[in-house]
Amino acid sequence: MNQPSDFLSVADLQPEGVAGAVERALDLKSGADPGRPLDGMVAALLFDKPSLRTRGSFEVGIRQLGGDCVYFAPEDVGLGRREPVSHVARVLERWFDLVIARVFSHDALTELADGASVPVINALSDAEHPCQAMADLLTLRERRGSLAGARLAYVGDGNNVAASLAIACGSVGAHFSMASPPGYRVAGGAWEEALRRAGGTGGSVSWHAGPAEAVGGADAVYTDVWVSMGDEAEARERLRAFDGFQVGPELMEAAGPGAVFMHDMPAHEGEEVAPGMLDHPRSVVFDQAENRLHAQKAIMLGLMA
Repeated sequence: MNQPSDFLSVADLQPEGVAGAVERALDLKSGADPGRPLDGMVAALLFDKPSLRTRGSFEVGIRQLGGDCVYFAPEDVGLGRREPVSHVARVLERWFDLVIARVFSHDALTELADGASVPVINALSDAEHPCQAMADLLTLRERRGSLAGARLAYVGDGNNVAASLAIACGSVGAHFSMASPPGYRVAGGAWEEALRRAGGTGGSVSWHAGPAEAVGGADAVYTDVWVSMGDEAEARERLRAFDGFQVGPELMEAAGPGAVFMHDMPAHEGEEVAPGMLDHPRSVVFDQAENRLHAQKAIMLGLMA
């Protein structure tokens, strides 16, 4: 099976490639020695948005694989503002072996990948957050033992995280049920891809108008912020629309005794998540954060093999 040249979306991996990357990440976390496959290589971390988990996990992972990296803060580059994206791509490819980009615009990310001859990894865009979804699958795999037939309920905004999760679950035969207000569903292209993949793996993808409908029988209940970076102007409207969609102990009880609570963090306690849920006995949010390291190492190994 051919590896993709970039990782901009979970859909860049075939369904078996998604499952394989999760197993590779599990092996790495269990202590498998990958050697130093990035020895002599340098990665560019091009960030339009601030980050704790993404930057930290990538820098550690690159160095554990034998490589090095250079971090570019938002004010250093101004992707598409100070100079065209295509020019940035052509400069970076002359110095670096890999580009890891955390950007506002997925279109800019695509242009960057099209213009650079080296692999580009999506460390977050407005359309998808594929590295987070791969870490989430790893977390669910650890907890459940198998991803096929797993039930993940997502309650909240159909944002980049939800889009990547839907495609990821559909790829591995898991069941993804989402609850959101009607105007905040996952965008059509990502939803259609998730449905297509689920149809071939035995999984399912479904949308529900209310949280209780989505979480019944779930192995995991997942939520994310209602107001993402870049959506601040819509904050009041969004908070009003998501009234009744908060994940708390009562909703977890509706999911069943074995369900875990998931959130990619940072969280807005009192909004999408009830205070105390991050430290709840069922919370696996810090496992998710740790697993960013292992999932991203697996992704880099696949791209740079």
